[in-house]
Amino acid sequence: METYYVEPEVAGGLGERTVMDRGVHPPSVKRLHYQFEGWLGDVLLESCPAFIVTEKAKEALLGLGATGATFDLVEVTVTDQFEELYPGRKLPPFAWLKPEGDPGRDDFGKTADGRLVVSQRALNVLRELGISHALVQPFESSGDTH
Repeated sequence: METYYVEPEVAGGLGERTVMDRGVHPPSVKRLHYQFEGWLGDVLLESCPAFIVTEKAKEALLGLGATGATFDLVEVTVTDQFEELYPGRKLPPFAWLKPEGDPGRDDFGKTADGRLVVSQRALNVLRELGISHALVQPFESSGDTH
């Protein structure tokens, strides 16, 4: 299976209502609050160590039967800076993407250091919907899987 490291657009950061266990590496998020500071429009976003996707991307990935990922609720807010940059802009609904599969075997996985690994078929769906600001590189398995 062809797989790739994907480093998504970072459109903001973890909001104050994120609940996270920092006693493990990478930190384990229990509740996700994503606070937008800007947004270039990609359907897959990151704020280390968490990933979110638009609901449209979530539905497309579920329709694909993508393996190795579950989805959960995410609280989304915007900063004053976002409102100044994009007056009146409404964000689409988002979902928390939790990559839990094995890189190279499932459509979604994470390396031991928290990097996202995506299969070619899932990447094709994401590219079709828009991830032009993500860095995509070939994944070379070296035993550093989740």
